[in-house]
Amino acid sequence: MSQTFRHPEILESARRQGKVTVEGLAAQFDVTLQTIRRDLTDLADAGKLERVHGGAILPSGTANILYEERRLLNADAKSNIARACAAQIPDGSSVFLNIGTSTEAVARALLHHRELMVVTNNMNVANILAANRESQIILTGGTLRRSDGGLIGALAKSTIRQFKFDIAVIGCSAMDATGDLLDFDMQEVEVSQAIIAQARKTYLVADHSKFKRSAPARIISLAEIDRFFTDIPLSDSLVTACHEWKTELVVASEQVS
Repeated sequence: MSQTFRHPEILESARRQGKVTVEGLAAQFDVTLQTIRRDLTDLADAGKLERVHGGAILPSGTANILYEERRLLNADAKSNIARACAAQIPDGSSVFLNIGTSTEAVARALLHHRELMVVTNNMNVANILAANRESQIILTGGTLRRSDGGLIGALAKSTIRQFKFDIAVIGCSAMDATGDLLDFDMQEVEVSQAIIAQARKTYLVADHSKFKRSAPARIISLAEIDRFFTDIPLSDSLVTACHEWKTELVVASEQVS
């Protein structure tokens, strides 16, 4: 069976089951794992699926994908991005890390930094950095979002406004062609905006999968970001815009081995 016939059936399976696996599809179509991986990559490039570890899921529109799926999505790219970002955070800095699997990767890359003061509304970040005895960790408090360990709401915003951070490291759920950063949860958006307002510099960490997604709530424009760490080059129009905005671009795949 050619890919012309497999692709519609793969999409139908994803709609029915929520997720398809490489091994399951290879058995279903009696083809090699490599063939299915190519099919899934083609469908992801077309924006019809999102690749996750071992398979693919339907792309999200108004609802985010599950935390565990996000954690596994583009894990190597996130690790490269995180190391590039951490290299730009000096010892002794005050840093905010917000909700997201990309900021959690930055937390892991900061484990050997010294004398940091890290404030976060992400319980996963706090748990990761608890292993760094050279740094102080402060949780904002707030309403716990059980799906990903995020702390949101009025208490989180109130705590954030008591600080002035050297650097805020934020993620986003999506980024559109004009450079607007987007998310799914208005409460999280409000917290992210409070973080940016209290930071001397703001770093964005986001891999290329965010370029193909959509979300309904606007956080801010790339024009307000000091450095954007990602894994593939942006479109020519966004590169030009970032130059005009004085937003520094760091492509981690080119910067970090």
